[in-house]
Amino acid sequence: MREEPRLRVAVFRPDDERLADAVELLESLGADPVADPMLVVEPTGNAPREGADYVILTSKTGVELAAEAGWEPGDSTVCAIGAATADALGEAGYDVDLVPEEYTSSGLVAALEDDVDGASVEVARSDHGSAVLTDGLADAGADVHETVLYRLVRPKGAGESVELAADGDLDAALFTSSLTVEHFLDAAEERGVRDDALAGLNDAVVGAIGDPTRETAESHGIDVDVVPETADFEVLACAVVEDAAPTHRE
Repeated sequence: MREEPRLRVAVFRPDDERLADAVELLESLGADPVADPMLVVEPTGNAPREGADYVILTSKTGVELAAEAGWEPGDSTVCAIGAATADALGEAGYDVDLVPEEYTSSGLVAALEDDVDGASVEVARSDHGSAVLTDGLADAGADVHETVLYRLVRPKGAGESVELAADGDLDAALFTSSLTVEHFLDAAEERGVRDDALAGLNDAVVGAIGDPTRETAESHGIDVDVVPETADFEVLACAVVEDAAPTHRE
């Protein structure tokens, strides 16, 4: 009996343990991962401002950089935007006071808006953080200050998945942020294959980790097939592979 071909699934996470874990997961699901990092972290050397009533961390990377900088939360209420960030805070020795039920900027605003009127709020994150968080807290009456802990840029040489998509050789793609969508399309534009890459994506199964990522993808003409209820990479990957498996090419 001829062996059924394996799904070719693109993953765009930064080239660290997140990418290694993603590759391992996809292989365990019987897929062939296409590891094509679309983000690299450039630390700014900044630390979260101390003394705020609330401090919000939005990513594992931000937590690690804050810890490396020697940040101490003091009496601040420490908020994490999701479980992964909360876990990173715990591993770094910080107490976590609040994790919203919905792991999004709007979810965190909803969790805090009744309590922050007149309070100082420090938001420490990347240079591509959503204005939904800072504007929403400001609208709730908070005095919001933002510190950029790191910049997210596209690595040189990124784009293997773009070529595969343009050639019709990609079965699925896992977008984990709006920036991964934008960097994928930038790489396609540089190679002169943007239209073909879009067509290839729209013949594949496209997963977006949450609604903001879905909205970005759709605004650029990408049809999104899977958005998990929980903004979790493992849930996303499993759902996309399950969706793609019945229809992938022979």
